[in-house]
Amino acid sequence: MSVEAARLRRRYAIGGIATGTFGTVPGMLLMPYVTDVLAIGSALAGLIVFAPKAWDMILNPIAGRISDSVKGDDRRRPFLLVAGPLMGVGFFLMFVGPTQPPLMAASWVLVTFMLAATAYAFFQVPYLAMSAEITDDYDERSALMMWRVIVITIAIMIAGGGAPALVDLVGGARGYQLMGLVMGGLIVAGSLGVWWGTRNAPMTRTEESGGRLIEQFRIVLSNAHARPLVAGFVLQAVATTMLLAGVAYAARHVLGSGSYASVLFVAFMGPAVFASTWWARSAKRRGKRSGYLIASTFLAVGLVANTATLTGELLAAVIASVIIGIGYAGIQLFPLAMLPDIAAHDAQVSGQNRIGAYSGVWAGLELFGFALGPALFGLVLSLGGYVSGGGVQPHSAHIAIVLGMSAIPAGLVLVSMILIARYRLDDELKGASRPEESSSRP
Repeated sequence: MSVEAARLRRRYAIGGIATGTFGTVPGMLLMPYVTDVLAIGSALAGLIVFAPKAWDMILNPIAGRISDSVKGDDRRRPFLLVAGPLMGVGFFLMFVGPTQPPLMAASWVLVTFMLAATAYAFFQVPYLAMSAEITDDYDERSALMMWRVIVITIAIMIAGGGAPALVDLVGGARGYQLMGLVMGGLIVAGSLGVWWGTRNAPMTRTEESGGRLIEQFRIVLSNAHARPLVAGFVLQAVATTMLLAGVAYAARHVLGSGSYASVLFVAFMGPAVFASTWWARSAKRRGKRSGYLIASTFLAVGLVANTATLTGELLAAVIASVIIGIGYAGIQLFPLAMLPDIAAHDAQVSGQNRIGAYSGVWAGLELFGFALGPALFGLVLSLGGYVSGGGVQPHSAHIAIVLGMSAIPAGLVLVSMILIARYRLDDELKGASRPEESSSRP
């Protein structure tokens, strides 16, 4: 491994600061902000969180097609420069609007979240597409994603642990405003960092751009390699965002203190930082599909253990969070390393560069999962009788909070594992990456 390649891995990973923060904090704190500060019902709050990310499901393929059509080796980076800072500004604006009347407050959150989500699409898709263009090597993609996952994990730990602490530091609407300012600044810093850090990155793909916008979902979802991976990953996106949506509620209402949300996040993400390197080694030894299934098993076991949170014991919740965090690191690394394999394989077979299309459809469906998770969690809260406004909750609401972040997402993960087991491209590519075979490649 050259020094330059190692440096590029770390520089590319800086973008995870922006995507990790934006992908985590709204899923964790936007619903509590809407239900407890704006006093809007939990079911409606879930829809407010759902709509902008569902919009991105449509927008991401558009962003992929546009970035594919730009000519030149540096075609992805200008999107990072423009969209990244706009994403950070949009995030901040979500929490500085009116708090009354409820309709105006809800409309402000919805519109600003839509704007931020639009910027996210035009940052995330070109950023993800770069991973298939920086290198053609099967194992190098795992290493590239390992660093990205490490940075994302650290960003999630800092953002997920720090954001609730910032809210509690001041309290009420002003606490959310302070949090929005700090986290928005973190997003801007991450996006500018990756834009600068990848300025000399090589691009290995030379195929012509192909695939009309209307055909992108058909192209990706008709790919026998992409279909099971995408479906399994989306189910896991729903499961993990249901978990994230429940952390603040569980800390405040089940465990008895909002500050425990930061404790749970550190317990969740701390082990994930160290597990990422282990999962990367596992990918090289066992292959990405096998590693993905093992990581998913850890995640499912941790989610089942999370039902113990209902006892109100912090230690039980912390132990479950550690197990979940170990699995979470793997389910982030493996699919993100497998996607560029699929996109590059398609480019070789078709002779067309549709990497942006694959990244766009992937990111769009991922965000649909991210949107559906909080929406389903909001529905579970509503069925459990959760009282908006943040007051004392009935025991049925406690049960709903815990089930929504444990047993229900665990079931989704188990279904996802059935789909992931059907992925077959890994066998072909891992065999081709062996030294005695790879020497014959042009």
